[in-house]
Amino acid sequence: MPTFLHELRANTLVTRIAAIAAIGGFLFGYDTGVISGALLFIKKDLGAGPVVQEFIVASLLIGAMVGAVTSGYAAERISRRNTKILSGCLYVCGAIGCALSVNSGMLVGFRFLLGISVGTASFVSPMYISEVSPPRVRGGLTSFNQLAITSGILIAYLVDYFFRGLPGNWRWMLGVAAIPGAALAIGMLTVPRTPRWLVEHGRDGEALDVLRRLRAGARDSDAQEELRDIRRAVDESRDTRVRDLVQQRLRPLLLVGLALALFQQFVGTNTVIYYAPTILQNTGLNADTAIAQTLAVGITNLVFTVVAVLLLDRVGRRPLLLTGTAVLTAALVVLAVYFASDTVADSAPWLALVALVVYIAGFAVGLGPVFWLMISEIFPQTLRSAGMSVSTVANWAANFTISVSFLSLVGAITRPGTFLLYAGLGVCALVFFARRVPETSRRSLEEIQEELVRR
Repeated sequence: MPTFLHELRANTLVTRIAAIAAIGGFLFGYDTGVISGALLFIKKDLGAGPVVQEFIVASLLIGAMVGAVTSGYAAERISRRNTKILSGCLYVCGAIGCALSVNSGMLVGFRFLLGISVGTASFVSPMYISEVSPPRVRGGLTSFNQLAITSGILIAYLVDYFFRGLPGNWRWMLGVAAIPGAALAIGMLTVPRTPRWLVEHGRDGEALDVLRRLRAGARDSDAQEELRDIRRAVDESRDTRVRDLVQQRLRPLLLVGLALALFQQFVGTNTVIYYAPTILQNTGLNADTAIAQTLAVGITNLVFTVVAVLLLDRVGRRPLLLTGTAVLTAALVVLAVYFASDTVADSAPWLALVALVVYIAGFAVGLGPVFWLMISEIFPQTLRSAGMSVSTVANWAANFTISVSFLSLVGAITRPGTFLLYAGLGVCALVFFARRVPETSRRSLEEIQEELVRR
């Protein structure tokens, strides 16, 4: 860790650029978290029933899938930087539109627009950071995006708490998001295009100038060597297509990427983020108390994400993934028992909050950061963008499926049944991870691929 901090101090320009780019992750986290508290007031103000509430939540996810699909094309055509500027502008428009919505349909429409921005940011932010970062600190700097996501969720919970008593509370909660959206758009105007994009468009001279700026203190020969490596990788990737991922040799890589993407959502993670106040309100709390207690979920998410960032390179990806998944699965069982037994609920009313906190801690050290990190490691350089794009779209699709079905599942199979279903999927995830997911820390791509093929 001291080495990593030393590298950050020595590369202040790159650190600043990565922090600006990570605002895209903050937008992702903020909008994920803010709707949880706002929904308690939206359903009263706009008369939104369970199905409408689900679509208010899920409309953003549909937009995110669109954004994740189109962002790859935009990032190649107009550059990663300009794509993120456009994403920030869309976010400002969407946030203001949500705040001014007069009915549920209008709110759904503007949240769809927000989703396009969020889906774009979820794909382009880590890509941009990884392409400007020196190899020695690329993993740590890329993790800025995950830290920004969890920070955004926590800030959203704080905003929900402080605006809960104001007239038009939910409008303020949603409208404040225009501020970080504007910060992203303006901030990205001050950073360079990535060297890889410049090389892809035949602008090698500009790419070398950018590398010299980004690698301050390094020898000029090192910048030129890195430029040659980028040129070699770009030339090798020109003839690759998404369909190459389904070749027998690479199919195990795609399987792991998709499984991580799907299980990250199918264990019910974002139902906790989106519906945490609703879940706590179902324990008998009023809206204000439920929102206040949700802060514990946001704080836990941020703290354990920091823990994960510190441990990922020391302990490895697999131990954190397996431990975190086991912990969150056990917490889901506790939630099911709590809601199934009036005796437990009466004698231990605090148990639901504790279970939610333990659940989010397990997620934050495991599936949360490991999914985004591993999909950037398991695919070959020539197919990394394609593999990450497919995995990201699958993740948003699973997010949509879980979020749009949560309240309906509760109505159909009860709250205990819903949490037991998620727990069962957690067990399936644990078995798959133990059998199929390799350790990628401190290993070459060739070693990772060889192990995946053997499995």
